Amino acid sequence: MIEFKNYSCSYDAKSVLENINFQIPSHLALLGSNGSGKSTLMKSLCKLVKYRGKVYLDAKDVQEYDAKELVQQISYVPTKLEVYDEYISVEEYLLLSRFAYKQRFVNYVKKDYDLVALNLQLLNIAKLAKHKLSALSSGEASLVLIAAALTAQSKTIIFDEPTANLDPKNTKLISQTIKELKSTHNIIVITHNLELVTYLGIQTAFIQDKNLFLLDERITKDELVALYD
Repeated sequence: MIEFKNYSCSYDAKSVLENINFQIPSHLALLGSNGSGKSTLMKSLCKLVKYRGKVYLDAKDVQEYDAKELVQQISYVPTKLEVYDEYISVEEYLLLSRFAYKQRFVNYVKKDYDLVALNLQLLNIAKLAKHKLSALSSGEASLVLIAAALTAQSKTIIFDEPTANLDPKNTKLISQTIKELKSTHNIIVITHNLELVTYLGIQTAFIQDKNLFLLDERITKDELVALYD
């Protein structure tokens, strides 16, 4: 359970979100115009932005989690793959997701390597294990980001525009993958892809004029489009 209480956020003295109060029992699709605060709200869960009010994760204030504890609870999957060293391999990148479980001054253990191999196989990208990150296509990079989140074994995965800049084939693949993860993880999807929202069939919220409101679960694509007018 995730809960926002009296949540507000500002950038450079400009108010972005004001007095947000709502709960996410399991899954959520989050919609809103560019700059409305969608990513800001979700990054608060990862302690990546400053805010006023309270954010709770399983009834515990997010600010009370240390970095390693929080990584084990939530993974944030960005729109595109950006790393400090694009020449590390896919396998090495996924191993970084195990850092929260690794003992100090000790190398990664067999369990870590096994999880990496398992998730590469699960997403049908095992052949990419030794490939450099710089050599990946946008679709492959998206799958690697999901594999990294799974390797972290987080309970909740936040996807920020997961189908942005993907061709129709990879959009379908990523959409199917996220839908399948509903059975094993709590899924939060920030998106402009209205077809993805209706396909996932999960609780949906819309941010508008600094506020958030929940939408009827039976809302249609046409009704979603009308919200942006």
